Amino acid sequence: MCVAVPGKITAVNSCNAEVDFNGVKRSVSLDLVPSAKKNDYVLVHAGFAIQLLSPAEAEETLAA
Repeated sequence: MCVAVPGKITAVNSCNAEVDFNGVKRSVSLDLVPSAKKNDYVLVHAGFAIQLLSPAEAEETLAA
């Protein structure tokens, strides 16, 4: 089973981003979603952003 977690991009540096996971910030690769930008929500698995999320989708997932 895979676990992917939503987070908010706080900074972008080339093809990497700093992503905030409820106060915990991690470096994440944007290789799979190169269109992602600051303030976007992304779904992250194993250090890679794998999908863009709307703010509503991210909040719904985090609430669960």
